[in-house]
Amino acid sequence: MRSLSLPRRRTVLSAAAVATAGAALARPAAAAPALAAPAAGMPDDAVAAREVRDEFVHSWEGYKRAAWGYDEVRPVSGGRNDFFADGRTFGLSIVEALDTLWLMELDDEVALAADWIERELDPAQDADVQVFETIIRLVGGLVAGYLCTGRQPLLDRCRELADRLLPAFTRSPTGMPYRYVNLRTGAVSGNTSPLAEIGSNILEFGMLSQLTGRQKYWDAAKRAMRAVFDRRSALGLLGTSLNIETGRWTDTTSCAPNPPVDSYYEYLWAGAELFGDGELGDWYRLLTGSVLRYQLEHRGGYAWYKQVDYATGRTTGRGASELGSFYPGLLGKGGDMDAAVDYYNTWTMILDNNPVVPEAIDYGDATVRSARNDLRPEYVNSSFDLWMLTGDRQYKETAYGYFAGLREHLRVPGGYTVAEDVTAAPLRRGDLTPGYWFAENPKYLYLMFAAAPRFDYRSGLLSTEGKLMRGAVR
Repeated sequence: MRSLSLPRRRTVLSAAAVATAGAALARPAAAAPALAAPAAGMPDDAVAAREVRDEFVHSWEGYKRAAWGYDEVRPVSGGRNDFFADGRTFGLSIVEALDTLWLMELDDEVALAADWIERELDPAQDADVQVFETIIRLVGGLVAGYLCTGRQPLLDRCRELADRLLPAFTRSPTGMPYRYVNLRTGAVSGNTSPLAEIGSNILEFGMLSQLTGRQKYWDAAKRAMRAVFDRRSALGLLGTSLNIETGRWTDTTSCAPNPPVDSYYEYLWAGAELFGDGELGDWYRLLTGSVLRYQLEHRGGYAWYKQVDYATGRTTGRGASELGSFYPGLLGKGGDMDAAVDYYNTWTMILDNNPVVPEAIDYGDATVRSARNDLRPEYVNSSFDLWMLTGDRQYKETAYGYFAGLREHLRVPGGYTVAEDVTAAPLRRGDLTPGYWFAENPKYLYLMFAAAPRFDYRSGLLSTEGKLMRGAVR
Protein backbone atom coordinates (compact mmCIF):
# COMPACT_ATOMS: atom_id res chain seq x y z
CA MET A 1 0.00 0.00 0.00
CA ARG A 2 1.24 3.42 -0.88
CA SER A 3 2.63 5.80 1.67
CA LEU A 4 0.27 8.58 2.64
CA SER A 5 3.02 11.20 2.59
CA LEU A 6 1.55 14.54 1.57
CA PRO A 7 1.54 15.72 -1.08
CA ARG A 8 1.26 12.25 -2.59
CA ARG A 9 1.22 10.96 -6.14
CA ARG A 10 -2.14 9.52 -7.09
CA THR A 11 -3.48 7.77 -10.13
CA VAL A 12 -7.06 7.28 -11.20
CA LEU A 13 -8.75 3.96 -10.65
CA SER A 14 -8.68 1.97 -13.86
CA ALA A 15 -8.21 -1.68 -14.65
CA ALA A 16 -4.49 -1.19 -14.20
CA ALA A 17 -4.86 0.78 -11.00
CA VAL A 18 -7.01 -1.82 -9.25
CA ALA A 19 -4.71 -4.54 -10.47
CA THR A 20 -1.85 -2.91 -8.56
CA ALA A 21 -3.63 -4.02 -5.42
CA GLY A 22 -2.37 -7.50 -6.09
CA ALA A 23 -1.07 -7.84 -9.64
CA ALA A 24 -3.85 -10.19 -10.76
CA LEU A 25 -7.23 -10.19 -9.06
CA ALA A 26 -7.82 -13.82 -9.93
CA ARG A 27 -4.84 -15.08 -7.93
CA PRO A 28 -5.40 -17.06 -4.71
CA ALA A 29 -6.22 -14.94 -1.67
CA ALA A 30 -3.35 -13.46 0.27
CA ALA A 31 -3.18 -11.73 3.61
CA ALA A 32 -4.27 -8.10 3.46
CA PRO A 33 -1.33 -5.71 3.56
CA ALA A 34 -0.64 -3.53 6.55
CA LEU A 35 -1.95 0.00 6.67
CA ALA A 36 0.22 2.77 5.30
CA ALA A 37 3.14 4.24 7.18
CA PRO A 38 2.63 7.52 9.08
CA ALA A 39 1.97 10.46 6.81
CA ALA A 40 4.97 12.69 6.37
CA GLY A 41 4.14 16.33 6.96
CA MET A 42 0.84 15.70 8.68
CA PRO A 43 0.15 18.47 11.21
CA ASP A 44 -0.41 17.87 14.88
CA ASP A 45 -3.94 17.30 16.08
CA ALA A 46 -4.68 20.88 17.13
CA VAL A 47 -3.66 22.23 13.73
CA ALA A 48 -5.62 19.52 11.91
CA ALA A 49 -8.72 20.29 13.98
CA ARG A 50 -8.41 23.99 13.18
CA GLU A 51 -8.02 23.22 9.47
CA VAL A 52 -11.13 21.04 9.47
CA ARG A 53 -13.14 23.64 11.38
CA ASP A 54 -12.01 26.36 8.98
CA GLU A 55 -13.10 24.31 5.97
CA PHE A 56 -16.48 23.60 7.55
CA VAL A 57 -16.95 27.32 8.18
CA HIS A 58 -15.91 28.04 4.59
CA SER A 59 -18.64 25.76 3.26
CA TRP A 60 -21.21 27.00 5.81
CA GLU A 61 -20.60 30.62 4.86
CA GLY A 62 -20.97 29.67 1.19
CA TYR A 63 -24.35 28.12 1.96
CA LYS A 64 -25.45 31.17 3.97
CA ARG A 65 -24.49 33.60 1.19
CA ALA A 66 -26.19 31.80 -1.68
CA ALA A 67 -28.92 29.54 -0.28
CA TRP A 68 -29.88 30.49 3.28
CA GLY A 69 -33.20 28.90 4.19
CA TYR A 70 -33.13 26.51 1.24
CA ASP A 71 -32.30 22.81 1.30
CA GLU A 72 -28.93 22.80 -0.47
CA VAL A 73 -26.51 25.18 -2.15
CA ARG A 74 -24.97 24.95 -5.61
CA PRO A 75 -21.61 26.47 -4.65
CA VAL A 76 -20.19 26.95 -8.16
CA SER A 77 -23.14 28.77 -9.72
CA GLY A 78 -24.48 30.26 -6.50
CA GLY A 79 -27.81 28.53 -7.03
CA ARG A 80 -30.08 26.50 -4.75
CA ASN A 81 -31.47 22.98 -4.76
CA ASP A 82 -34.75 21.63 -3.38
CA PHE A 83 -34.02 18.17 -1.97
CA PHE A 84 -37.38 16.76 -0.92
CA ALA A 85 -39.82 18.30 -3.40
CA ASP A 86 -39.59 20.90 -6.15
CA GLY A 87 -40.68 24.30 -4.94
CA ARG A 88 -40.61 23.23 -1.27
CA THR A 89 -37.85 23.85 1.23
CA PHE A 90 -37.17 22.44 4.67
CA GLY A 91 -33.89 24.24 5.27
CA LEU A 92 -32.21 20.84 5.07
CA SER A 93 -28.63 22.08 5.32
CA ILE A 94 -29.50 24.14 8.40
CA VAL A 95 -30.98 21.13 10.19
CA GLU A 96 -28.08 18.93 9.08
CA ALA A 97 -25.52 21.43 10.37
CA LEU A 98 -27.04 22.16 13.77
CA ASP A 99 -25.22 19.65 15.98
CA THR A 100 -21.98 20.06 14.01
CA LEU A 101 -22.07 23.80 14.69
CA TRP A 102 -22.67 23.04 18.37
CA LEU A 103 -19.84 20.51 18.65
CA MET A 104 -17.48 23.02 17.01
CA GLU A 105 -18.57 25.67 19.57
CA LEU A 106 -19.83 28.03 16.87
CA ASP A 107 -22.52 29.27 19.19
CA ASP A 108 -23.60 32.37 17.24
CA GLU A 109 -24.25 30.09 14.27
CA VAL A 110 -26.09 27.58 16.47
CA ALA A 111 -28.45 30.35 17.56
CA LEU A 112 -28.91 31.52 13.97
CA ALA A 113 -29.72 28.00 12.77
CA ALA A 114 -32.02 27.10 15.66
CA ASP A 115 -33.88 30.41 15.37
CA TRP A 116 -34.54 29.75 11.67
CA ILE A 117 -35.81 26.23 12.38
CA GLU A 118 -38.14 27.41 15.12
CA ARG A 119 -39.54 30.25 13.01
CA GLU A 120 -39.51 28.85 9.47
CA LEU A 121 -39.44 25.05 9.28
CA ASP A 122 -42.92 23.88 8.23
CA PRO A 123 -43.61 20.17 8.90
CA ALA A 124 -47.07 20.40 7.32
CA GLN A 125 -46.17 21.26 3.75
CA ASP A 126 -48.18 19.79 0.89
CA ALA A 127 -45.29 17.63 -0.29
CA ASP A 128 -44.71 13.93 -0.85
CA VAL A 129 -41.46 13.31 1.03
CA GLN A 130 -39.26 10.24 1.13
CA VAL A 131 -39.83 8.75 4.58
CA PHE A 132 -36.30 7.38 5.03
CA GLU A 133 -34.53 10.62 4.09
CA THR A 134 -36.90 12.70 6.19
CA ILE A 135 -36.31 10.55 9.28
CA ILE A 136 -32.53 10.28 9.15
CA ARG A 137 -32.03 13.91 8.14
CA LEU A 138 -34.79 16.07 9.58
CA VAL A 139 -36.10 14.01 12.49
CA GLY A 140 -32.56 12.99 13.41
CA GLY A 141 -31.27 16.53 13.04
CA LEU A 142 -34.00 17.94 15.26
CA VAL A 143 -33.48 15.26 17.91
CA ALA A 144 -29.73 15.93 17.93
CA GLY A 145 -30.29 19.67 17.97
CA TYR A 146 -32.52 19.34 21.02
CA LEU A 147 -30.05 17.03 22.81
CA CYS A 148 -27.27 19.56 22.19
CA THR A 149 -29.07 22.81 22.90
CA GLY A 150 -32.01 21.89 25.13
CA ARG A 151 -34.27 24.17 23.09
CA GLN A 152 -37.78 22.79 23.56
CA PRO A 153 -39.24 24.16 20.30
CA LEU A 154 -36.84 21.93 18.38
CA LEU A 155 -38.30 18.87 20.05
CA ASP A 156 -41.84 20.14 19.52
CA ARG A 157 -41.19 20.63 15.81
CA CYS A 158 -39.60 17.18 15.64
CA ARG A 159 -42.62 15.52 17.23
CA GLU A 160 -44.98 17.25 14.81
CA LEU A 161 -42.91 16.10 11.85
CA ALA A 162 -42.70 12.52 13.12
CA ASP A 163 -46.46 12.39 13.65
CA ARG A 164 -46.94 13.38 10.02
CA LEU A 165 -44.61 10.57 8.92
CA LEU A 166 -46.33 7.86 10.98
CA PRO A 167 -49.06 7.05 8.42
CA ALA A 168 -46.33 5.50 6.27
CA PHE A 169 -45.98 2.88 9.03
CA THR A 170 -49.48 2.61 10.45
CA ARG A 171 -51.24 2.24 7.09
CA SER A 172 -48.93 -0.56 5.97
CA PRO A 173 -50.34 -4.09 6.37
CA THR A 174 -46.88 -5.46 7.19
CA GLY A 175 -45.58 -2.58 9.32
CA MET A 176 -42.85 -1.86 6.78
CA PRO A 177 -43.23 1.81 5.84
CA TYR A 178 -44.35 3.09 2.47
CA ARG A 179 -41.59 5.03 0.74
CA TYR A 180 -43.46 8.33 0.56
CA VAL A 181 -46.01 10.22 2.60
CA ASN A 182 -47.67 13.56 2.03
CA LEU A 183 -46.99 15.65 5.11
CA ARG A 184 -50.23 17.58 4.85
CA THR A 185 -52.73 14.90 3.82
CA GLY A 186 -51.11 11.72 5.15
CA ALA A 187 -51.51 10.05 1.75
CA VAL A 188 -48.96 7.24 1.27
CA SER A 189 -47.33 5.85 -1.87
CA GLY A 190 -44.46 3.68 -3.00
CA ASN A 191 -45.12 0.05 -2.12
CA THR A 192 -41.69 -1.34 -2.99
CA SER A 193 -38.79 -0.36 -0.79
CA PRO A 194 -35.17 -1.38 -0.14
CA LEU A 195 -34.01 -2.57 3.27
CA ALA A 196 -32.20 0.61 4.27
CA GLU A 197 -35.38 2.62 3.79
CA ILE A 198 -37.50 0.12 5.69
CA GLY A 199 -35.22 -0.31 8.67
CA SER A 200 -33.24 2.89 9.35
CA ASN A 201 -35.65 4.52 11.76
CA ILE A 202 -35.11 3.11 15.21
CA LEU A 203 -32.44 5.52 16.46
CA GLU A 204 -34.39 8.64 15.62
CA PHE A 205 -37.82 7.26 16.53
CA GLY A 206 -36.48 5.47 19.61
CA MET A 207 -34.90 8.66 20.94
CA LEU A 208 -38.09 10.56 20.22
CA SER A 209 -40.03 7.99 22.26
CA GLN A 210 -37.59 8.40 25.14
CA LEU A 211 -37.72 12.18 25.03
CA THR A 212 -41.50 12.49 24.71
CA GLY A 213 -42.69 9.41 26.60
CA ARG A 214 -44.68 8.33 23.52
CA GLN A 215 -44.05 4.68 22.70
CA LYS A 216 -45.63 4.79 19.26
CA TYR A 217 -42.46 5.90 17.48
CA TRP A 218 -40.34 3.06 18.89
CA ASP A 219 -43.08 0.52 18.23
CA ALA A 220 -43.36 1.54 14.57
CA ALA A 221 -39.62 1.36 13.97
CA LYS A 222 -39.14 -1.97 15.79
CA ARG A 223 -42.04 -3.60 13.95
CA ALA A 224 -40.52 -2.58 10.60
CA MET A 225 -37.13 -4.03 11.52
CA ARG A 226 -38.71 -7.27 12.68
CA ALA A 227 -40.71 -7.60 9.46
CA VAL A 228 -37.46 -7.61 7.48
CA PHE A 229 -35.60 -9.99 9.79
CA ASP A 230 -38.47 -12.49 9.72
CA ARG A 231 -38.10 -12.74 5.93
CA ARG A 232 -34.47 -13.91 5.96
CA SER A 233 -33.54 -17.01 3.98
CA ALA A 234 -32.50 -20.37 5.38
CA LEU A 235 -28.90 -19.17 4.91
CA GLY A 236 -29.57 -16.19 7.18
CA LEU A 237 -29.31 -13.73 4.28
CA LEU A 238 -31.63 -10.90 3.30
CA GLY A 239 -32.59 -9.75 -0.17
CA THR A 240 -32.50 -6.18 -1.40
CA SER A 241 -36.09 -4.95 -1.60
CA LEU A 242 -39.60 -5.93 -0.54
CA ASN A 243 -43.17 -5.21 -1.48
CA ILE A 244 -44.32 -3.70 1.77
CA GLU A 245 -47.96 -4.61 1.16
CA THR A 246 -47.52 -8.30 0.29
CA GLY A 247 -44.32 -8.84 2.25
CA ARG A 248 -42.73 -10.61 -0.73
CA TRP A 249 -39.20 -10.02 -1.94
CA THR A 250 -38.95 -8.07 -5.20
CA ASP A 251 -35.16 -8.49 -5.39
CA THR A 252 -33.54 -11.51 -3.75
CA THR A 253 -29.94 -10.35 -4.10
CA SER A 254 -27.97 -10.11 -0.86
CA CYS A 255 -25.86 -7.05 -1.57
CA ALA A 256 -24.69 -6.11 1.93
CA PRO A 257 -22.85 -3.97 2.86
CA ASN A 258 -23.66 -1.97 -0.25
CA PRO A 259 -26.71 0.19 -0.85
CA PRO A 260 -29.63 0.07 -0.79
CA VAL A 261 -29.47 -2.23 2.26
CA ASP A 262 -26.49 -0.77 4.15
CA SER A 263 -27.95 1.07 7.12
CA TYR A 264 -30.44 -1.66 8.00
CA TYR A 265 -27.51 -3.63 9.42
CA GLU A 266 -26.05 -0.51 11.02
CA TYR A 267 -29.30 0.21 12.85
CA LEU A 268 -29.53 -3.31 14.24
CA TRP A 269 -26.20 -2.82 16.01
CA ALA A 270 -26.80 0.80 16.95
CA GLY A 271 -30.33 0.15 18.21
CA ALA A 272 -29.02 -2.63 20.44
CA GLU A 273 -26.24 -0.36 21.72
CA LEU A 274 -28.28 2.80 22.28
CA PHE A 275 -31.37 1.21 23.82
CA GLY A 276 -29.98 -1.99 25.33
CA ASP A 277 -32.23 -4.10 23.09
CA GLY A 278 -30.74 -7.60 23.14
CA GLU A 279 -33.06 -8.83 20.42
CA LEU A 280 -31.69 -6.32 17.92
CA GLY A 281 -28.18 -7.40 18.89
CA ASP A 282 -29.05 -11.05 18.25
CA TRP A 283 -30.46 -10.16 14.84
CA TYR A 284 -27.31 -8.21 13.98
CA ARG A 285 -24.99 -11.05 14.91
CA LEU A 286 -26.98 -13.69 13.01
CA LEU A 287 -27.24 -11.65 9.82
CA THR A 288 -23.64 -10.40 9.94
CA GLY A 289 -22.38 -13.93 10.45
CA SER A 290 -24.12 -14.96 7.25
CA VAL A 291 -22.73 -12.00 5.30
CA LEU A 292 -19.20 -12.88 6.42
CA ARG A 293 -19.72 -16.54 5.58
CA TYR A 294 -21.31 -16.25 2.15
CA GLN A 295 -20.20 -12.88 0.75
CA LEU A 296 -16.70 -12.08 2.00
CA GLU A 297 -13.90 -13.00 -0.40
CA HIS A 298 -10.30 -11.99 -0.95
CA ARG A 299 -8.90 -11.01 -4.32
CA GLY A 300 -5.49 -9.56 -4.97
CA GLY A 301 -4.78 -9.53 -1.24
CA TYR A 302 -7.80 -7.38 -0.41
CA ALA A 303 -11.17 -8.08 1.18
CA TRP A 304 -14.35 -7.60 -0.85
CA TYR A 305 -18.04 -8.42 -0.47
CA LYS A 306 -19.65 -10.04 -3.48
CA GLN A 307 -23.35 -10.08 -4.26
CA VAL A 308 -25.11 -13.43 -3.94
CA ASP A 309 -28.58 -14.91 -4.22
CA TYR A 310 -30.07 -14.82 -0.75
CA ALA A 311 -31.50 -18.35 -0.94
CA THR A 312 -28.64 -20.25 -2.61
CA GLY A 313 -25.50 -18.18 -1.99
CA ARG A 314 -24.76 -18.19 -5.73
CA THR A 315 -22.53 -15.28 -6.81
CA THR A 316 -24.40 -12.68 -8.85
CA GLY A 317 -22.00 -9.73 -8.92
CA ARG A 318 -18.80 -8.13 -7.68
CA GLY A 319 -19.62 -4.49 -7.23
CA ALA A 320 -18.41 -2.22 -4.45
CA SER A 321 -20.02 1.11 -3.59
CA GLU A 322 -18.41 3.91 -1.61
CA LEU A 323 -21.54 3.87 0.52
CA GLY A 324 -20.43 0.44 1.70
CA SER A 325 -17.15 1.78 3.07
CA PHE A 326 -18.93 2.45 6.37
CA TYR A 327 -18.79 -1.31 6.96
CA PRO A 328 -15.30 -1.52 8.50
CA GLY A 329 -16.47 0.71 11.33
CA LEU A 330 -19.62 -1.31 11.87
CA LEU A 331 -17.74 -4.61 11.82
CA GLY A 332 -15.31 -3.25 14.38
CA LYS A 333 -18.07 -2.06 16.68
CA GLY A 334 -19.78 -5.42 16.30
CA GLY A 335 -16.65 -7.29 17.40
CA ASP A 336 -15.28 -8.52 14.04
CA MET A 337 -12.09 -6.48 14.15
CA ASP A 338 -10.01 -8.61 11.75
CA ALA A 339 -12.66 -8.30 9.06
CA ALA A 340 -12.99 -4.60 9.83
CA VAL A 341 -9.29 -3.89 9.31
CA ASP A 342 -9.20 -5.98 6.14
CA TYR A 343 -12.02 -4.04 4.52
CA TYR A 344 -10.69 -0.69 5.70
CA ASN A 345 -7.42 -1.54 3.96
CA THR A 346 -9.37 -2.16 0.75
CA TRP A 347 -10.93 1.29 0.78
CA THR A 348 -7.67 2.95 1.77
CA MET A 349 -6.10 1.36 -1.32
CA ILE A 350 -8.91 2.75 -3.49
CA LEU A 351 -8.47 6.19 -1.92
CA ASP A 352 -4.71 6.06 -2.53
CA ASN A 353 -5.26 5.36 -6.21
CA ASN A 354 -7.61 8.28 -6.83
CA PRO A 355 -7.84 12.02 -6.24
CA VAL A 356 -10.99 11.24 -4.24
CA VAL A 357 -12.97 8.01 -3.94
CA PRO A 358 -15.23 7.11 -6.92
CA GLU A 359 -18.83 6.23 -6.20
CA ALA A 360 -18.73 2.63 -7.40
CA ILE A 361 -16.40 0.05 -8.90
CA ASP A 362 -16.57 -3.50 -10.17
CA TYR A 363 -13.72 -5.30 -8.47
CA GLY A 364 -14.33 -8.41 -10.56
CA ASP A 365 -13.13 -6.79 -13.78
CA ALA A 366 -11.40 -3.79 -12.17
CA THR A 367 -13.56 -1.10 -13.78
CA VAL A 368 -15.22 2.04 -12.53
CA ARG A 369 -19.01 1.78 -12.48
CA SER A 370 -19.56 5.37 -11.41
CA ALA A 371 -16.80 7.95 -11.64
CA ARG A 372 -18.70 10.50 -9.56
CA ASN A 373 -17.83 11.60 -6.07
CA ASP A 374 -20.81 12.94 -4.13
CA LEU A 375 -18.88 14.12 -1.06
CA ARG A 376 -19.76 10.85 0.65
CA PRO A 377 -18.65 10.47 4.28
CA GLU A 378 -18.59 6.68 4.69
CA TYR A 379 -14.84 6.10 4.47
CA VAL A 380 -14.03 8.72 7.09
CA ASN A 381 -16.94 7.44 9.18
CA SER A 382 -15.06 4.13 9.37
CA SER A 383 -11.84 5.99 10.16
CA PHE A 384 -13.58 7.64 13.09
CA ASP A 385 -15.19 4.43 14.35
CA LEU A 386 -11.97 2.42 14.19
CA TRP A 387 -9.98 5.19 15.85
CA MET A 388 -12.60 5.38 18.62
CA LEU A 389 -12.29 1.62 19.13
CA THR A 390 -8.50 1.33 19.01
CA GLY A 391 -6.97 4.76 19.58
CA ASP A 392 -4.55 3.88 16.77
CA ARG A 393 -3.12 6.97 15.08
CA GLN A 394 -3.02 5.26 11.69
CA TYR A 395 -6.73 5.99 11.35
CA LYS A 396 -6.11 9.67 11.93
CA GLU A 397 -3.43 9.61 9.26
CA THR A 398 -5.61 7.96 6.65
CA ALA A 399 -8.52 10.25 7.56
CA TYR A 400 -6.30 13.29 7.14
CA GLY A 401 -5.25 12.00 3.73
CA TYR A 402 -8.94 11.79 2.81
CA PHE A 403 -9.48 15.36 4.04
CA ALA A 404 -6.46 16.66 2.11
CA GLY A 405 -7.81 15.10 -1.09
CA LEU A 406 -11.17 16.80 -0.68
CA ARG A 407 -9.55 20.14 0.08
CA GLU A 408 -7.27 19.91 -2.94
CA HIS A 409 -9.85 18.79 -5.47
CA LEU A 410 -13.38 19.70 -4.34
CA ARG A 411 -12.96 23.06 -2.58
CA VAL A 412 -14.40 26.00 -4.53
CA PRO A 413 -14.88 29.66 -3.58
CA GLY A 414 -18.50 28.93 -2.65
CA GLY A 415 -17.74 25.93 -0.43
CA TYR A 416 -17.28 22.27 -1.38
CA THR A 417 -18.80 20.56 -4.38
CA VAL A 418 -19.36 17.10 -5.79
CA ALA A 419 -17.31 15.71 -8.67
CA GLU A 420 -18.77 14.52 -11.95
CA ASP A 421 -15.72 12.47 -12.94
CA VAL A 422 -12.79 11.61 -10.68
CA THR A 423 -11.05 9.74 -13.51
CA ALA A 424 -10.72 12.85 -15.69
CA ALA A 425 -7.48 14.79 -15.65
CA PRO A 426 -8.01 17.28 -14.23
CA LEU A 427 -10.89 16.03 -12.11
CA ARG A 428 -14.22 17.40 -13.38
CA ARG A 429 -16.32 19.08 -10.71
CA GLY A 430 -20.08 19.30 -10.41
CA ASP A 431 -22.16 21.94 -8.64
CA LEU A 432 -23.80 20.81 -5.40
CA THR A 433 -23.05 20.65 -1.70
CA PRO A 434 -25.26 17.80 -0.41
CA GLY A 435 -26.92 18.59 2.90
CA TYR A 436 -25.23 15.61 4.56
CA TRP A 437 -21.86 17.30 4.10
CA PHE A 438 -22.76 19.62 6.98
CA ALA A 439 -23.76 16.68 9.19
CA GLU A 440 -20.99 14.20 8.54
CA ASN A 441 -17.57 14.57 6.88
CA PRO A 442 -16.26 17.57 8.84
CA LYS A 443 -17.84 16.27 12.05
CA TYR A 444 -16.05 12.92 11.97
CA LEU A 445 -12.76 14.63 11.18
CA TYR A 446 -13.17 17.31 13.81
CA LEU A 447 -14.03 14.84 16.56
CA MET A 448 -10.93 12.81 15.68
CA PHE A 449 -8.55 15.73 16.01
CA ALA A 450 -10.14 18.26 18.34
CA ALA A 451 -10.60 16.55 21.73
CA ALA A 452 -13.98 18.29 21.54
CA PRO A 453 -15.14 19.26 25.06
CA ARG A 454 -18.80 18.91 24.12
CA PHE A 455 -18.49 15.27 23.03
CA ASP A 456 -18.28 12.36 25.47
CA TYR A 457 -15.72 10.09 23.81
CA ARG A 458 -16.64 7.20 26.11
CA SER A 459 -20.32 7.03 25.24
CA GLY A 460 -20.82 9.06 22.08
CA LEU A 461 -22.98 7.48 19.39
CA LEU A 462 -23.86 8.91 15.99
CA SER A 463 -26.63 7.91 13.61
CA THR A 464 -26.15 6.83 10.01
CA GLU A 465 -26.48 10.51 9.10
CA GLY A 466 -23.84 11.52 11.66
CA LYS A 467 -26.39 12.95 14.10
CA LEU A 468 -25.41 12.95 17.77
CA MET A 469 -27.79 10.53 19.48
CA ARG A 470 -25.74 10.08 22.67
CA GLY A 471 -22.76 11.83 24.18
CA ALA A 472 -23.63 15.55 24.12
CA VAL A 473 -21.88 17.28 27.03
CA ARG A 474 -23.74 20.45 27.99
